[in-house]
Amino acid sequence: MQRRELGTSGLEVSMEGLGCMGMSEFYGASDEARCLDTLRHALEIGIDFWDTADMYGTGRNEELLAKVLKDRRDEVVLATKFGLVRGEDGAFLGISGKPDYVRQACDASLRRLGVDHIDLYYQHRVDPEVPIEETVGAMAELVRAGKVRHLGLSEAGADTIRRAAAVHPITALQTEYSLWSRDLEEEILPTCRELGIGLVAYSPLGRGFLSGQIKSLDDLDPEDWRRNNPRFAPGNFEKNLEMVEHLGELAQTKGCTAAQLALAWVLLQGRDVVPIPGTTKPHRLDENAGAARVALSAEELAQIEAVLPRDLVVGTRYPEPMMELLNG
Repeated sequence: MQRRELGTSGLEVSMEGLGCMGMSEFYGASDEARCLDTLRHALEIGIDFWDTADMYGTGRNEELLAKVLKDRRDEVVLATKFGLVRGEDGAFLGISGKPDYVRQACDASLRRLGVDHIDLYYQHRVDPEVPIEETVGAMAELVRAGKVRHLGLSEAGADTIRRAAAVHPITALQTEYSLWSRDLEEEILPTCRELGIGLVAYSPLGRGFLSGQIKSLDDLDPEDWRRNNPRFAPGNFEKNLEMVEHLGELAQTKGCTAAQLALAWVLLQGRDVVPIPGTTKPHRLDENAGAARVALSAEELAQIEAVLPRDLVVGTRYPEPMMELLNG
């Protein structure tokens, strides 16, 4: 697995990371033993950039990673996030970027992860009630205290990114980026590049849809949150499935899977882009890693663009109330 630098920060990570959210919540039941095997296998094949958050499983995801980190901390580039507040019962309580909460959340994450520092600490969503300068100022204090090495933002708009970077260097912006989520290309991605900020692309497989493994809603667990996602809604689902079928046909001509082709496309959007596909299965991890070996010519990229134009996908990325929290 080759490595990439996140922007101009000096922080090097595996060119593909591992999104760990689904190991604890949102996609239905998961097997802890298999998830631990997946985490260990990730290190064996060179995927050392792990992404979690304090809200995934209300802290359980960080605790899961801690079981591997206790013996292999120095092998992992560890990223976690704060800002989406949840109660002990899992209820969503809103967003907080208040300085006191930043410090409290970091200390809690360090305890759950069983580590003395976090390599990359993100604000999960921008708090519209707190100036970004105050939030990033508190995050910068964590860097000075040695608790955090690098700072990041998630789903922030171009103006917010600029204001944040004026307070402290921002290493990475994490946002959704894939063949069916490309809205950041107009303003946000150019801003990141101007400021030397790397892009960490979550859901690079369109929440699994672009893998071609989901043929109907019956393929999803009854508790799977995608059942409430607009792009998976009846009517939208069928239209979006046509896109995946086109992707599968192109992948067949390349001798790779649809997932590998979709990830290869993301990887080719720039050396400052690092996708973090999630999985709970070691064999899917191997499949995703194989995308790094898929070469695409300019002609093939143009083919993909022709078959899968930016405006083909039907439905918003999240339900409307959640869309209001994006690009703050």
